[in-house]
Amino acid sequence: MRIVFWGTPGFAVPSLRALLGEGHDVVAVVTQPDRPAGRGRKLKASPVKAEAVEQVIPVLQPERARGEPFMGELAGLKPELSVVVAYGQILRPEVLEVPEQGSINVHASLLPELRGAAPVNWSIIRGHDTTGVTVMRMVEAMDAGPIMFQVPEPIGEWETATDLAARLSEVAAATLVEALALMEVGALDEEPQDEEAATYAPRLNRDLARIDWSRTAAEVSCWMRGLDDRPGAWTLMDGQDLKMFRPRPVPDHPHHAEPGTVIECHADRPDEGMLVACGTGAVWVREVQPAGRRRMRTADWLLGRGAHRGDCLQ
Repeated sequence: MRIVFWGTPGFAVPSLRALLGEGHDVVAVVTQPDRPAGRGRKLKASPVKAEAVEQVIPVLQPERARGEPFMGELAGLKPELSVVVAYGQILRPEVLEVPEQGSINVHASLLPELRGAAPVNWSIIRGHDTTGVTVMRMVEAMDAGPIMFQVPEPIGEWETATDLAARLSEVAAATLVEALALMEVGALDEEPQDEEAATYAPRLNRDLARIDWSRTAAEVSCWMRGLDDRPGAWTLMDGQDLKMFRPRPVPDHPHHAEPGTVIECHADRPDEGMLVACGTGAVWVREVQPAGRRRMRTADWLLGRGAHRGDCLQ
């Protein structure tokens, strides 16, 4: 099948490789333009572009996937299908309709749950124990098209968004290949989504990532795991940002401290580190990243300036 592949982050790379491995003719890759990255702010290609270049696939990088020049170039490829995996832009109907068989999307949730930009993160933040991958027919509305194929996937008790995204990227690749095989033999039904059951997973930003210590220990733990490692759940200590990772909740801890108070510090216990009071219960924080420094074990940080019992995080 002649396919135009749309994708940008590392999550999409296994799907691109799977298409090639199954013998599909990927006639072009559409990805986001190179962006400044790192301390030197040098332009950096997306992971999907890097893979496409290695596989000698033509790459298109429009600032916006619209306009006559781009539309002419896309139509000239004569694709049978567009496959979209975490591309990063909402595509207009005229773009979706260019291929003979339309456009499909691989989304990292069990739609209609968690439509939007950050489904992996929000599945953990909201305490779900199951997520999955959906292949859907693309329409103008965001993640609202008919469902073609779904595969559920459990979420581990202590799994982070980083871990889950890596695992789901491989599940997505296998799901895509299976869906296309069924599609080619006409064995794939398309079911409309239940709009009343739809939930949303909005893009994460710095403001959303701030820890609310008044929440329960379980909620704070999910927050930290769901934001690992980007953008990173953060709090303020002495007016400076402090990102926090690898939590372990103690839901029934009987403290009487104000939320955000450091209850215990253990530089000699790497599996514990620092215990912080929540609205109900407390959370062990086992890794931190102070502003301008690398991520490290909390125990190592405590050996330096670190924190002390009674300090208040905000």
